[in-house]
Amino acid sequence: MRIPALVAAGAALALGLTACGSGSSSGGSGSGSSSGGSGSGVKIGMSISTLNNPYFVQLRQGAEAEAKKLGATLTVTDAQNDASQQVNQVQNFTSQSMKAIILNPVDSDAAAPAVKVAERSSIPVLAVDRGVNNAQVAQTVASDNVAGGKLAAQELAKQISEKGKVVVLQGVAGTSAARDRGQGFTDGIKAYPNIQVVAQQPADFDRTKGLDVMTNLLQSNPDIVGVFAENDEMALGAIKALGAKAGKEVKVVGFDGTPDGLKAIQAGTLAASVAQQPALLGQQAVQNAVKAAGGEKLTAKLDVPVKIATKDNVSEFSAS
Repeated sequence: MRIPALVAAGAALALGLTACGSGSSSGGSGSGSSSGGSGSGVKIGMSISTLNNPYFVQLRQGAEAEAKKLGATLTVTDAQNDASQQVNQVQNFTSQSMKAIILNPVDSDAAAPAVKVAERSSIPVLAVDRGVNNAQVAQTVASDNVAGGKLAAQELAKQISEKGKVVVLQGVAGTSAARDRGQGFTDGIKAYPNIQVVAQQPADFDRTKGLDVMTNLLQSNPDIVGVFAENDEMALGAIKALGAKAGKEVKVVGFDGTPDGLKAIQAGTLAASVAQQPALLGQQAVQNAVKAAGGEKLTAKLDVPVKIATKDNVSEFSAS
């Protein structure tokens, strides 16, 4: 996932984040700061896969706060989970001579051509939360999703006493996050021979789709005792479909540690979540985008730690 163009974009985005406002559904918003931070005068473009998801709203907020702190100008756009629209947004950032671009890909493969265009224009691109395939970015800032998937498998096994039938709600096909979380879970669950994964089905990281898919899966698998959802939004949809069974007869483990996910853990309906730090991801993407814009060479990968959040330790995680 070494994509220099993406890192550059990240750098530009970090700088522009200071000036960034809420991303609009079709375009973006920008704001500026006259404060003399280390990113003063740096224009950064940031394309987020979707802002119709609390996790990515937190990522944007972290980026905006850091851009303001550094004095950079951040322009944020919402790709609305449309890979073609995102490619256009990145190409627009390139034509606008952004100093760096931060990219949260809708599709890790489809993002490559736009990254290459930015690279040819000597604009560093940073990937955040998800990697880019077949193109080189300056840096990928992301959680260790494979390790997180393994943690989820271990926790779900613990919750169901290491036996029984479970199902998996998968994220958006083509994203590195879905692939890596799924791989980690599959590898981790192999350690428990008495646990059987009876179904795996995409719900696209979406709460409503999580509800619909879980409802259908229950009809064909009424005796499941566990669910792994590759993000909290799908987990919350699954919980709604499970009704009174959630947290009692069926244990659900999510991924992200979003505010709504943490509330569900407190309520006892969500057994656990692999907690990420989306605001920190956004913050570090902007910091490094500014560095890349200034010509500094970045490490290919910046890993942000993940940790299991359960009812026993949920107070350690901020739900704000």
